[in-house]
Amino acid sequence: MKRAAPKSGFAPQIRTGLPGPKARKVLERDRKVITPAYTRGYPLVIERGEGSYVFDPDGNKFLDFTAGVAVNALGHAHPEIVRVIQEQAAKFIHMAGTDFYYEIMAAFAEKICSISPGKAPKQTFLANSGTEAIEAAIKLARYVTRRPRMIAFYGCFHGRSMGSLSLTASKPAQRRHFSPLLGDVTHAPYGDLDFIENVLFKRTTPPEDVAAIFVEPIQGEGGYNVAPKGFLEGLRKLCDKYDILMVADEVQSGLGRTGKWWAVDHFGVEPDILCMAKPIGGGIPLGAIVARKELNAWPSGAHANTFGGNPLACAAGLRTIELLEDGILDNARRMGDYLSASLDSLAEEFAHVGPSHGLGLMQAIDIRRGKQGPLDHDRRDRIVNAAFAEGLLLLGCGEGGIRFLPSLTVEKGHIDAALDVLRKALKTA
Repeated sequence: MKRAAPKSGFAPQIRTGLPGPKARKVLERDRKVITPAYTRGYPLVIERGEGSYVFDPDGNKFLDFTAGVAVNALGHAHPEIVRVIQEQAAKFIHMAGTDFYYEIMAAFAEKICSISPGKAPKQTFLANSGTEAIEAAIKLARYVTRRPRMIAFYGCFHGRSMGSLSLTASKPAQRRHFSPLLGDVTHAPYGDLDFIENVLFKRTTPPEDVAAIFVEPIQGEGGYNVAPKGFLEGLRKLCDKYDILMVADEVQSGLGRTGKWWAVDHFGVEPDILCMAKPIGGGIPLGAIVARKELNAWPSGAHANTFGGNPLACAAGLRTIELLEDGILDNARRMGDYLSASLDSLAEEFAHVGPSHGLGLMQAIDIRRGKQGPLDHDRRDRIVNAAFAEGLLLLGCGEGGIRFLPSLTVEKGHIDAALDVLRKALKTA
């Protein structure tokens, strides 16, 4: 596709070698006291953020196409989110919502239930993260069905706590040396309904023992694999046939990321339990599950936490949704189309780049050894690092994928600037 040259104001600005001298001091301090378990790919040190950009302590300006791994839906330091956090902090910062009541928690819950799939009355359980949302869904599914087993899919990522990790089947490093995990979890190939019904149900996994099937409408860490045509619709029918709960993990794909409120909305499917986190707290830690009111049959004390529904997160999350309703969701849809087409132009230009895949502003390309060759993990990493050196922040996904997660406020100029940097990285890495 033909693209206009980006305005200079959109481009990143790198003034020092990376990391710069001030950033190196932070890295030295960090290495002494922070665990090596974190998944840091390149030495970015953030001092502040503004919109689609972050700045390091040496004055380097980076174009951020990670959005805090899909957290910062409105970009960095959005003035409205800063305002509501400050206003709420001046009132009170914490007063456990699982033990007491406050209006902002009820207001957020009303809003998140209202935009979740389905017209039936719904209720939410608020937590602090995506993995906690998955844990809550596991417990609710077992409680409601009185069944022990669960099914998930190869390539999925549902979290790293022991229950959610039992579902996760993305990378061996995430599971290595942590067994035994939660029992009675079975995995199936993503998109293969026949395997579930005619292999699992007939050989190892009686359907009457299955409480829930957990599915990502778009597999995130597994490579940005979009559900094949008919898969989610068929999975819904399969769950209904055997009275199994369908749990949709929209931690990364939810709240407008794909151009609709939820990725399942693209497929016309209503899950029994919807898991969410990342952007729903406006940048403050917040996770949730939303389920039909009739499914919330567990009694007081069956599940709870201290920080879920934190008032700062609820205030920021509520304002985020309101702003998305006021035109930003439409922007995500338009810019998603533009980003996808822009990435496809790279696939036409470079033999080792595959076409874009994803929905909305949740897009990825695959780096291969030749057009039809195997995924190239090492070259992918070199490209991501080369882009960082030029001021573009990206993340990998799957074996050879590069994901693109700009804020939902992104403009064409940002996308054009990002593609200019990425093109240079593709030529040199």
